[in-house]
Amino acid sequence: MKSRENLVRLKQFQVNEKRRQLLQLDMMIAEFERMAVELELQITAEEKKAGITDINHFAYPTFAKAARLRRDNLRNSQSDLAQQRSTAESLLGEAEAELSKAEMLESRDTKIREAEIGGRSAMIG
Repeated sequence: MKSRENLVRLKQFQVNEKRRQLLQLDMMIAEFERMAVELELQITAEEKKAGITDINHFAYPTFAKAARLRRDNLRNSQSDLAQQRSTAESLLGEAEAELSKAEMLESRDTKIREAEIGGRSAMIG
């Protein structure tokens, strides 16, 4: 019966690990969003300073071009992380279901043991 307790502990660990991964992905997505917004502000300021907003203009600021590229890369990375997050959410759901099954099995085993002990006590007494 000890193996069921170990199984429950293992499943709890797996659920906690999946939750930690999900939290980490959320933090990374939020950080990328913050960085992209910051770059957007820098792009706007640079365009305002130069007086040119047309990306194809020959005198468009080089810094603004580089910042746009970086911002776009961050947005792409955010999209990739969002996909990873949805996968992690489904894996968390599966891990929680497995934990629930393991807990039910352990609970059932505990009840059976208690019934056996109660039966033995009645025979002895």
